[in-house]
Amino acid sequence: MAKTLTSAEEIVKALKKKKRTMVTAESITGGGLGAAITDVPGASEVFLGGLITYSDKAKQSILQVATRLLTKHTAVSEEVASAMAESARLQFKADYAIATTGVAGPGKAYGQKAGTVWVAIASKKEVHTIALALSGDRSDVRHAAIESALAAFARILAL
Repeated sequence: MAKTLTSAEEIVKALKKKKRTMVTAESITGGGLGAAITDVPGASEVFLGGLITYSDKAKQSILQVATRLLTKHTAVSEEVASAMAESARLQFKADYAIATTGVAGPGKAYGQKAGTVWVAIASKKEVHTIALALSGDRSDVRHAAIESALAAFARILAL
């Protein structure tokens, strides 16, 4: 039986084939997204690096997310996820960036319930955003956010 590739393996393979690069900008996933990519042998050919900007202050100082976006929409929003992805892509001069932000729980944060997650995937042409409503404990939500972000990016690259 043929081995089924994971989403991370599909991403690395597709980026190598297209001669493209990627980066990550993570909040809720705390580096897990970058770790999943770097678990794939040969990822260094396509993965330039990642930023973990867990606090609003880090999002502002490292990713230059505008204070007005954080104030108006909160860190757990489509607008902030998009800004995170685009800023990381530009800073690293990468072809693609994936950003994650959300509430892992337990409980609410930023007026959002646990499991509320935004993923943004930026390219030079556009930014795709995905809203997720995940369930489970803190670990489950973070793991599902990573898997969902990778699966969405793999589908985009397959187009």
